[in-house]
Amino acid sequence: MAHRKEGLLRFQRRLATAVVPAVPTQAHSRYLITMQLRGCGTALVTPFHQDGSVDDSALRNLVSWQVESGIDFLVPCGTTGETPTLTHDEWLYVIDATIEVVAGRVPIVAGASSNSTHDAVEKAKEVAARPGVDAILTASPYYNKPTQEGQYRHFKAIAEAVGDKPIILYNVPGRTAANLEPATLARLAEIPNIVGVKEASGNMTQIAETINAVPEGFLVFSGDDAVTLPVIALGGVGIVSVASNEIPHEMAAMTRAALNNDWTAARTIHRKYLPLMQANFIESSPLPVKAVLAMMGKIEENYRLPLLPMRRDTRAKLQKIATDAGLIAKPAAAVSEAVEFYIYENWASGPHKIVLHRGSCGQCNQGKGRPAGHDANHARWHGPYATLAQGRDVAHGMTGVLIRSECKCV
Repeated sequence: MAHRKEGLLRFQRRLATAVVPAVPTQAHSRYLITMQLRGCGTALVTPFHQDGSVDDSALRNLVSWQVESGIDFLVPCGTTGETPTLTHDEWLYVIDATIEVVAGRVPIVAGASSNSTHDAVEKAKEVAARPGVDAILTASPYYNKPTQEGQYRHFKAIAEAVGDKPIILYNVPGRTAANLEPATLARLAEIPNIVGVKEASGNMTQIAETINAVPEGFLVFSGDDAVTLPVIALGGVGIVSVASNEIPHEMAAMTRAALNNDWTAARTIHRKYLPLMQANFIESSPLPVKAVLAMMGKIEENYRLPLLPMRRDTRAKLQKIATDAGLIAKPAAAVSEAVEFYIYENWASGPHKIVLHRGSCGQCNQGKGRPAGHDANHARWHGPYATLAQGRDVAHGMTGVLIRSECKCV
């Protein structure tokens, strides 16, 4: 690790002392961007309205908050952004909106992936031509289960199609069923504009082998929040993070501390937020992170099929972890008259049913929640009601209701 670090420092010094041409060349600009891509980058969620459309206001507010919180770079339209469910126009719109809000303040690494090499090349070319996109993140082809040679040719085709635009590869075999092995990555690292990898294999031995196999100056990012520190200790340069959607300042501070060899500070932050990092995968990502952001009031909790809201039991665990981490307020004292109550009415299955909830219940979320499988056209919230007695009176007086019940939160 020492020789790798020394080599990286030499690379940085050569860049710092290089004579910069009056009009920067594409290669020089690429190396400048490569040097900036360190630290913590957020794999942004894509906020939706209840009707499934992209929530422009929430997206822009989220991006602005990320930058103001000190994040190092942003990754719109990665898989955390539910990109497989976005139309082509929506994909470009999310990237363009991010570029507009960021306004050059931090680098932008735009996601462009497909299991068809032709489609991946076309997407990469299109996004590479957009001013404001500093690099491209592209994942291994999913479902096809290509060989190592197949992956090599896939990524090589993308890299060659976009000229000097920096490419960061994304290895996430748990999602793609295709592992990018260190030897293959070492071959790909010889292609000039393939500058890094987001490594989410979950295999620390493989990550160590990867860092040893690639050239000095090649960027290795952790793809899992929980192992950011060991990846940096091995020679990695940061994290492409899910948790930084929720805690951008803290994740950026933890990553910078580790990169600056302040391991005491880095471990302190890691220990505090490790339960949240793990809870973000208690169900399929990005379900938990979007649920927490909704609890924080940053977005509405809406998804596109085949994703559905979290189960009640896992949501309750997630809410407790988010509360313990200080992201949401602790529920009011257990005095029925001290909290608000809501009634959830739904008729998705035919007859009307109602359930009485506390506003602080994870299912309710102050009258904004949407249980799995229910939509706004077949359900609605009533309330708030100041007391439990008032909520029960209203529930009892509602007509046309076949089933009346109370959530266990009551």
